[in-house]
Amino acid sequence: MDFREDTFMLVIALAVIAFILAQSLFFLIKALRQGKKLGIPKATMNNTIIQSVLFTVTPALAIVATVIALAPALGIVLPWIRLSVIGNISQETSAATAALEAAGAQSITVPVTEKTTFAAVMWVMTLSSSLPLVLLPLCLKRLQRGIGKAVDKVANPKLTDALAAAAFIGLISAFIAKALAGRGTGTEGADGAITYNYDGAGLMSVATLISAVAVMLILSKIAEKHNIGWLKNFAMPIAMFTAMGVAVLMAQILPEQIALFEFRAPAITPAVS
Repeated sequence: MDFREDTFMLVIALAVIAFILAQSLFFLIKALRQGKKLGIPKATMNNTIIQSVLFTVTPALAIVATVIALAPALGIVLPWIRLSVIGNISQETSAATAALEAAGAQSITVPVTEKTTFAAVMWVMTLSSSLPLVLLPLCLKRLQRGIGKAVDKVANPKLTDALAAAAFIGLISAFIAKALAGRGTGTEGADGAITYNYDGAGLMSVATLISAVAVMLILSKIAEKHNIGWLKNFAMPIAMFTAMGVAVLMAQILPEQIALFEFRAPAITPAVS
């Protein structure tokens, strides 16, 4: 069995999921009991629970998409464990990609076969998402105070939102740049044969990017025009899964040389002598 999904990994995953579910159930029961003490009507509490469940559907879809994106390299179990606790697609994929590149691996589209590389990726993903939980209580107030001073100096109350948006756009731009001009990779075998990973920018990546952006813009416009609150929350996961569907459809109907076409020649890793 693949070490990424062997029995030991599955047992760890089930233990983590069981703990998360038990923790959620514990706080739900505590909240219901406290609500009764405060005299909150049962109908109000039930409605709150239903709204909370519906609210979690949107991030859950994005989490499923992230697990699918990381599965080729890391298998299903590790992303499942990670995203059951904390994380999102931008943080997890960025951390995994950085760790794989530092370890000399190809990309998140190529299966990890070395246990040391797998362990390194696991630690990078875990520590990178855990560090904010430690730093935010210590630094958030000072950071907000600094941003507030900067806003006061330019007398523009909207600058805070602009700074936050700029940071997010900068992160997303890295993924867009890779989809438009990223260089793929390949490996040279001992016999001189080259195996391409088809992980560079090309027709497939551009089509996926355009379809995701188009669907996101259309759904956002519809939600805004008709004031459909739930559609605003579902726009991103719907766009992500639509883009995945476009990629699958193109792979099925287009000739292989067109579907796998890349703009730049892949970087080839020489065979180890």
